[in-house]
Amino acid sequence: MVERFEAAIAQLDRGAPFAYAVGRVSFRSLDLAIDPRALIPRPETEGLVDLVLGARGLGPGGVAGDIGTGCGCIALSLAVEGQFHRVIAVERSPEAAALARENVALVQPRTPVEIREGDLLQPLAGERCRVIVSNPPYLTEAEFVALAPSVKQFEPRQALVSGADGLDATRALFAGAAALLEPGGVLALEIDERRGDAVRALAHRYRWARIEIHNDLFGRPRYALAFSREAE
Repeated sequence: MVERFEAAIAQLDRGAPFAYAVGRVSFRSLDLAIDPRALIPRPETEGLVDLVLGARGLGPGGVAGDIGTGCGCIALSLAVEGQFHRVIAVERSPEAAALARENVALVQPRTPVEIREGDLLQPLAGERCRVIVSNPPYLTEAEFVALAPSVKQFEPRQALVSGADGLDATRALFAGAAALLEPGGVLALEIDERRGDAVRALAHRYRWARIEIHNDLFGRPRYALAFSREAE
């Protein structure tokens, strides 16, 4: 115990985020393991889970997909609080996927959570999901460089940066998610507050039936809900 305390103090002295130093993070009702293999969950992401659980027309059952699961916080929250039959969590980083599996074993949700390794939507091939959720990377390189040292020096860059305009991952999700959703299914994304209009334009470009931009608790445009077309 003393050794762990001293190790945590040493990490804090080096500027590491508190969550990494203590190896634990709270997310909604969960207490999860966390370390530099994955991004530290933020309170804003808890709001994304709220929107999914309260989305109109999403009845009980079906499959939920979580793209870029990191430590598994979204997937596990949906498994614990939602009424899905199963949850599939996708992660391209083998190290982060290993951490997510550790958290599945820690939480032991009654709803099965499967961790699949691969990039974005590819590991969901052949599935039909009721909802696909993601907190994708959404910063540009310049925005990443401007972050606080405690973020850019310790948290995984690939979980934060997404192309020249910050929208590469978001664009790919809008382009491909509809084919993996049930009719009337939902794509739910956390977005950069500066890109609400750009995200809305992407939804129209890829012909989603409806797009909603929702504010976070601070009144900033933080979430996008895109609805696929109903069966004809």
